[in-house]
Amino acid sequence: MSALHLIVEEAPEARFTAHAVGAGIFTEADHLQTQHARVRDAVRCHFDAGHFLGLIHLHIARKALLQRLLD
Repeated sequence: MSALHLIVEEAPEARFTAHAVGAGIFTEADHLQTQHARVRDAVRCHFDAGHFLGLIHLHIARKALLQRLLD
């Protein structure tokens, strides 16, 4: 796998959740910076040591931005 895509969304309780597309990876955190670190840790835990050498892409979806695009 050369790249892993994760969708990061704001949860209703003002938290951030992230789930990987096509892989069983899910994390959540109170702050976006914390989420970045948790994603890295989750990817390391999901793949065997040294077997994921690709890029991690975070796609951040914010409700306020999505609402402005729809208006």
